[in-house]
Amino acid sequence: MAKPNTYIQSRKHSQAGLTSPVSLLAAATALAALGLPAHAQSTDNAPVLKEVKVESAADTGYTPGTISSPKFTQPLVNTTQTVSIIKEQLLQEQGATTLTEALRNVPGAGTFYAGENGNTSTGDAVYMRGFDSSSSIYVDGVRDIGAISRDMFNIEQIEVTKGPAGTDYGRSAPTGAINLVSKQANLTNSFGGSLGFGSASYKRGNVDLNRVINAETGTAVRLNAMVQDSGVAGRDRVANDRWGIAPSFAFGLNSPTRVFVNLLHVKQDNVPDGGVLTIGLPGYSSPDPANRPYLTGASRVNSKNFYGTASDRDNVTADMATLRVEHDFSATTKLRNTTRWGQTKQDYLLTAFMAAGTGTNSIQTPNANDPSTWSMARNINTKDQVNRILTNQTNLNTSFATGTVRHDLSTGLELTREEQTNYGLATAGVVPRVSVYNPDSSIYLPAYLRNGADSKGTTDTVALYAFDTLKFNEQWQANVGLRWDHYKSSYNASAVCTATSTTQPCGSNPVGTVVHTTSDGLSKTGNLLSWKAGLLYKPAPNGSVYLNYALSQQPPGGNNFTLSAVANNSANPNMDPQKAKTAEIGTKWELLDKNLLLTGALFRTEVTNEIVTNPDGSVNQTGKKTVQGLELGVIGQISKAWGMSAGYTVQNTKVANGANVAADASSGLTYTPKNAFSLWSTYQLPFGLTIGGGARYSGGLKRGTDGAVGTPNFTESYWVVDAMASYRVNKNLDIQLNVYNLFDKSYVAAINKSGYRYFPGISRSARLTANFRF
Repeated sequence: MAKPNTYIQSRKHSQAGLTSPVSLLAAATALAALGLPAHAQSTDNAPVLKEVKVESAADTGYTPGTISSPKFTQPLVNTTQTVSIIKEQLLQEQGATTLTEALRNVPGAGTFYAGENGNTSTGDAVYMRGFDSSSSIYVDGVRDIGAISRDMFNIEQIEVTKGPAGTDYGRSAPTGAINLVSKQANLTNSFGGSLGFGSASYKRGNVDLNRVINAETGTAVRLNAMVQDSGVAGRDRVANDRWGIAPSFAFGLNSPTRVFVNLLHVKQDNVPDGGVLTIGLPGYSSPDPANRPYLTGASRVNSKNFYGTASDRDNVTADMATLRVEHDFSATTKLRNTTRWGQTKQDYLLTAFMAAGTGTNSIQTPNANDPSTWSMARNINTKDQVNRILTNQTNLNTSFATGTVRHDLSTGLELTREEQTNYGLATAGVVPRVSVYNPDSSIYLPAYLRNGADSKGTTDTVALYAFDTLKFNEQWQANVGLRWDHYKSSYNASAVCTATSTTQPCGSNPVGTVVHTTSDGLSKTGNLLSWKAGLLYKPAPNGSVYLNYALSQQPPGGNNFTLSAVANNSANPNMDPQKAKTAEIGTKWELLDKNLLLTGALFRTEVTNEIVTNPDGSVNQTGKKTVQGLELGVIGQISKAWGMSAGYTVQNTKVANGANVAADASSGLTYTPKNAFSLWSTYQLPFGLTIGGGARYSGGLKRGTDGAVGTPNFTESYWVVDAMASYRVNKNLDIQLNVYNLFDKSYVAAINKSGYRYFPGISRSARLTANFRF
């Protein structure tokens, strides 16, 4: 029975609801005929390729990658910085479909933070080396804004750069950046894809078709498409439904001038996860003294419980159009120009529970001896947001010599406009309370309409940069980089006057009037100067030892497009940019004929200009935070049949000056495991069977503090083991089985700032996938 138009239905599980994406994928699959061998089909311009039979085991795809950005001119072994590259082969073996899943291969990086108060972090809320890095995610070197979960169906590889990345990308998080490299059309006829089914009603299909249109002119087209309809293992009602299409066109691939046109459209229809009550976890004693005796010893709730409503939704539409032109002036000089337009729309509603404090927001216990009578209040959290970006980036790479010193120079100009609009929604009304142990999520909420309480933030940037690698001889080289950003940020906000609005900006304005707020018309203009310098020594042709130092900056409002008039807010325009300085000393070695890369680095990052509120109420920027530690890594092929990717990090964090941010009153940073380990390895047996698996370890996390009491101040450490097996049926088809959380470990993957809610890790689950290629 259809719901009335005045209500919002969050899921579209009917056959009609999936007609468009399924039809799209079916149409793309029908194009498989274009990818069949030459004897099945012929075209005048397509080259006829001789079939080559390979008897020995194929490479496992673990060989160390190369960085795609033209700003990095040296091989990975000669790059004076910690960089992790996750290749497509590894993502396929692990069945990783999102960026969050892919980052399990980078120890110490993940979505450990579950949000603040009743709201929940959405999308790829990544923490790395102690700091939020979700605003430092890029696609082909261009910032990708929007709190969305990024799908990997059109991604060739992921590049994770540790340490300040301001010289490479401009304003950024203090401890690194994540760059996603898109698939491009090429001069190889191929067709591949997969169909997968698994636990939690997981269903997914994708295709990857590349065709040479004209070999003589170097014209090719590539199409990637994906559709997914799935739940989340171990969680009721939470869902991840999406479909996407990404065509790519290339011209002049075999000429000095090459043109690439990439388009992307992704539609997501998800049910967000509001988390699970922390009652019963170690450290829980209830924030309300009145019912603490009953709740402190209460049993844990079922980690499957869903505390939202049938109206909860996280609907995202992402569009991107990119034009890239490359021209080779000579073998040593290359020009690249990239123009990108991108837009992300997010319509989000989460009915989150509030098991906080005393009064109506606390857990009510009408019958203390009967937990079935216990209930919690729920609040409505909404987001109606649009992010847009328009940029043009020009890069020139050249090599030359000055005397005996050889130079690899990369220089460029970037012009960017970014904007974020948040539309206010009327959310009046009371949401029914929800049972602590037996939540009812079947109710629908009324439709919430825009009320004019909107805000808009924009940032315009002009940037110039230059990187130079100076090679003095076969043993010594230095690299220096300098970037200058001129930025202008502006922010405007409005509010709706209510019956209780007696102060500015409402004053005596009638109820319902939309008025400007104290944040309206705020702006910030400034210049950022970021730099890095490194020195590298090669004791052998296959190894290096290096020292690197770098500085990056984040101006007020630089990570969320929001400026604030509050005196002790880092987004206040009167504040100076946050500065991050990182020193790193490390070594890298290529072994086994460059098929295996070993890395190790000691690092220390110091973040300054943090906000400190003094006892007398005055505010200054004398705060300082530090994170230092060790990072080890290995990736590559130990043999033709045996591949491995592994990493370990230990991080010591400290608030060196300023108020403690951890709820346990310690000086450590929040949402940062002290020790983290990640391993994945596969082995190809001679009769077509590949077996593999991995283990992940994450140390305990400290949560933030906002005055909450009686809730856990930390999460416990955990190990998780995954396994896979794949059988090659023939050269065109293999069947792959993945089992996640093999030993069904129960663990806390993320916790919110108050400690009332947590995200449980996925329970034991399995996926069966058929991978095909022609």
